[in-house]
Amino acid sequence: MIEVKQNALEKTLLVGVDFSRRYLNHANGHNVPITLDESLEELVELANTAGVSVVGTSISKRDKPDVSTFIGSGKVEELAHKIEKECIDLVVFDDDLSPTQQRQLQESFKVKVVDRTGLILDIFAQRAHSREGKLEVELAQLMYLLPRLTRMWTHLSRQNGGVGTRGPGETQLEVDRRRVREKISRLKRDLKESQQNRATQRKKRQKIPIPTIALVGYTNAGKSTLLNSLTNAEVLVDDQLFATLDPTSRKVVLPNKQQVVFTDTVGFIRKLPHDLVESFKATLEEVVVADILVHVMDVSHPQAEEHFKSVQQVLKELDCADKPSILALNKIDQLESNLPILYWNKEFEHTVAISGKDKIGFDQLFEKVEILLQSSREVVTLNIPLSRGDLISHIYREGKVIKTDYTDDAVALTAEISHVLASKLSSFQI
Repeated sequence: MIEVKQNALEKTLLVGVDFSRRYLNHANGHNVPITLDESLEELVELANTAGVSVVGTSISKRDKPDVSTFIGSGKVEELAHKIEKECIDLVVFDDDLSPTQQRQLQESFKVKVVDRTGLILDIFAQRAHSREGKLEVELAQLMYLLPRLTRMWTHLSRQNGGVGTRGPGETQLEVDRRRVREKISRLKRDLKESQQNRATQRKKRQKIPIPTIALVGYTNAGKSTLLNSLTNAEVLVDDQLFATLDPTSRKVVLPNKQQVVFTDTVGFIRKLPHDLVESFKATLEEVVVADILVHVMDVSHPQAEEHFKSVQQVLKELDCADKPSILALNKIDQLESNLPILYWNKEFEHTVAISGKDKIGFDQLFEKVEILLQSSREVVTLNIPLSRGDLISHIYREGKVIKTDYTDDAVALTAEISHVLASKLSSFQI
């Protein structure tokens, strides 16, 4: 049972609709069934994370959404009475609402109405700390707000008659839309500049190529706890959804003395709108460029399999589903039996049972990382300038040097190294 906060400022009512068939929809066309109870359970977690007090839920059944109010006029009247009677401040819908539906509901309820996307955006706004993260959240919020400006300023529309009031002019609505569009354009320019700076920083890091391992997984699966235990990174750890939004990277030396970089990334979630995937590309980009993915899964969670499928769907959207991956079965300290571990060992090629909290299974995790890094090795000959002693040392540290030939200004190294490292050093290959 999920604990509901009782000390928040806004008394909140959650609303879910049980359609004849409920599905998780993704841009790639794949669908994963999801029950209304599971979806609402997660919505409670989201509401708790946003800092509101959930005082109740309302469930109705429909064949399809009502065009104007999503839930139909009868249900609107019923909830309006409940909202007034219980002095509710906020209504959160489990599904996305159109601008028209949201406006009609707010007019009927006389309180603020948000949908699932709006709630997630509010959490993102609280969790983003880096400049780029804040820019991305603000951009997503404005993109969400723009179509919802319609008729918000009817009381300030163009007045009739009088000197100076005739002619085209601009309504307050048009002014607001123009200002929002201008701000969106400005944010996109700032983000593009920030992304270019990040690409430059990445190129500097790649001068001394170090394999990168991205921690991915469902939100609250324990990725930040794992990174802290592996590296003493001191990343925020909280039993809430999206506790970490900005990416954090830390260097780790494996038992075979090879250096790698582990990166914590934002958690995924069911029913995550594709537009929101676009909104936090800063952290997801770390997934795209990673050499290995460690899919951290809370193996003790009742919906572990559904969480696994949801993460795999988002990875497919990012074209990362075929990357070398390790399934880290986290929170084994909370398991009552080994049956889930046995199940996932059969279902996934590279699995390891761990506890990020108790630091269990780390040797096995490192061993899996070493195996994946070494499974795609090749013998290459590289001509490295003597001035690049950093690269020479790195090749000795990361690979197996077979032969060396020195000249006045360079050294030809024949070495067995990973495909990843060979690709990053391709410009030096003979």
